[in-house]
Amino acid sequence: MNITEKTDEEILAMAKPLWRDLVRYSNEGKYGEFSRNFSSSLARAMDQVAAGHQFAHSELARSLSEESDPLGTIRRGEHVTVVFRQRSTKKPGEWLGRLVLGYEDGKLRIFGASIF
Repeated sequence: MNITEKTDEEILAMAKPLWRDLVRYSNEGKYGEFSRNFSSSLARAMDQVAAGHQFAHSELARSLSEESDPLGTIRRGEHVTVVFRQRSTKKPGEWLGRLVLGYEDGKLRIFGASIF
């Protein structure tokens, strides 16, 4: 099944726990847990050294609020992008969170994740 065939509600039900885990493990600096649901291509692209550097040097990456607001979904090809409003516990303001989901070998995987 292509993820783009799911309803927004179904997609958000799958995306919210994955986003929550990314926020938690980013705050804790636990790369292994942070990357456990990555697609194989994303895991190859983001190695442990690069992630460790980000966790160590980014105040935002270590102070994400556990509360976020899903803003919507965008379907493209075999992937869905879920957009979140994200806040920090230390930095004022709001950020845009992006989570790209799809299936790899029949399993739901993260194909992209970022904070802007």
